[in-house]
Amino acid sequence: MTIILIAGGTGLIGSHLSGMLASEGYLVRHLSRKPNPSAAFPTYSWDPDTGKVDPAALEGVSYVINLAGAGIADKPWTKARRETIISSRVNGTNALREAILKMQKKPLGYIAASAIGFYGDSGENWLDEHSPSGSGFLSESCMEWETAINGVATTGVRTVVLRIGIVLSAKGGALEKLAMPLRLHLAPYLGNGLQWYSWIHIEDVCRLFLFALQQETLEGVFNAVAPTPVRHRTLIQELVGACQTKAFRFPVPALFLRMGMGEMADVVLDSTRVSARKILMAGFNFRFPGIGPALTNLMDKQE
Repeated sequence: MTIILIAGGTGLIGSHLSGMLASEGYLVRHLSRKPNPSAAFPTYSWDPDTGKVDPAALEGVSYVINLAGAGIADKPWTKARRETIISSRVNGTNALREAILKMQKKPLGYIAASAIGFYGDSGENWLDEHSPSGSGFLSESCMEWETAINGVATTGVRTVVLRIGIVLSAKGGALEKLAMPLRLHLAPYLGNGLQWYSWIHIEDVCRLFLFALQQETLEGVFNAVAPTPVRHRTLIQELVGACQTKAFRFPVPALFLRMGMGEMADVVLDSTRVSARKILMAGFNFRFPGIGPALTNLMDKQE
């Protein structure tokens, strides 16, 4: 049986991906700072800060998937939080690299998460994997993250990097926050609402990890976004329709968001129009390429 080790396996993507992989017949293991014997999947200890990884975790492993990292928008971007966001990604990646180097038989592949924050605020421009990095903390953190991932590639293990867009899920994440005001029949959009959001359905992003795992010739950086990015205002309009409700739409000025969130407002105000062409050319087929059907599917699951 093919064994897959996942770092960050209990997060939004990791929990869904773990179930999908198990249903496909893979044996899934998780890495955790505090292993729980009653967890759904066998769990092994690691400490990214010190670089310690339980050697037993990698015994017989064919693929390593790294989703680990502190949440970007979970807490205000204090100096300490910024350091945590970067170090949790870089240290974890470096720890896995060192663990892989010690393996007698190296894994067949290493599939790592990155984010479209790499590109920064790009206005109306289309962005592909060759586009330069942007400016600001989001771009800075992604660049350091990917530099560490490139270190894993030097081990000779096939390495795939997925720059993930806004993940839409029925269980937590961005969609839950966007849908919350609709309970009060309010549908605020942020700034002028014209910024481009490059999104992806939770099922498709997990299928992308599976695709990267199974396609033995796949290597390098790929954008993990649906092929149809939408303006934020359109996303809110489609969400109202998917919820089959009436809601008053109104803007929340960017100035107010900057006052309340500081630089972290970049997360919702940056315009990032990202192309999925490369992964489509590699043969991947999206189940939810359009925002309307994707939101309808997810809202039906919440009922």
